[in-house]
Amino acid sequence: MSTVQSHWKSRFIAAGIHLGISLGLAALAATLVFVVWYPYPYREISGGRSLFGMVVAIDVVMGPLLTLVIFNRSKPISELRRDLAIIGILQLAALGYGLWTVAQARPVHLVFEMDRFRAVHAFEVEQPSLKQASAQWQQLPLTGPTLLSVRDFKNSDESFAMTNAAFAGTQIGAQPSMWQDYQKAKPQILARARPLEDLKKRFPGQTAQIDQALKAASSKDRPAASVGYVPLNSRDSAFWTVLVDKQTAEVIAFVPIDSF
Repeated sequence: MSTVQSHWKSRFIAAGIHLGISLGLAALAATLVFVVWYPYPYREISGGRSLFGMVVAIDVVMGPLLTLVIFNRSKPISELRRDLAIIGILQLAALGYGLWTVAQARPVHLVFEMDRFRAVHAFEVEQPSLKQASAQWQQLPLTGPTLLSVRDFKNSDESFAMTNAAFAGTQIGAQPSMWQDYQKAKPQILARARPLEDLKKRFPGQTAQIDQALKAASSKDRPAASVGYVPLNSRDSAFWTVLVDKQTAEVIAFVPIDSF
């Protein structure tokens, strides 16, 4: 084997080892993101898959490529170690910043808001306003979204202020002062939930998908008459549909259908 071939072979081996380590770290990060922060279906509803994919693609490619460029066995070992250490630090810093960005966009609450569900994300909630929430909701969750609802307006002044805030971009479901226990809105949820059969009639081509989502999410057979649906709104105009139990208002399943 020529010197040039040996030189490039060692570079590719080093880059391959680095790629393997990078993929291992990416797998650990994926577990954090998709199991803890963005459990199904929020990886789709809240854009977690695309955000994480961009972060990992950049990070996994950057490190091995830099190793391929700088690795040279003719360098003094101390210099080679320094160069590889710098690459590792840069890569970890990029991954850390990327995960921080993904964490800021994570869903923190699924809120029933007047006539719909809304997925609320960490960046949508102003930190100072958390003091206005009940004690149990003053810290945004790190283990997936909490199920909440919004209370009735206290008076016309509050209704006017909250409506103006919504027009300005801060939705009512993202206002901590409006949060209450999910079950307190049970009458409104059941009143808003339309029959599942109506959804199937509106979207006949997606009947099988609706049935599959219901079957996959429920451990028991549910008659169609016992299930209702409520539209779900998320950031970036992502619209899904929530299937609920028409007796208890329990959230049963999600389907990627715009039912508004």
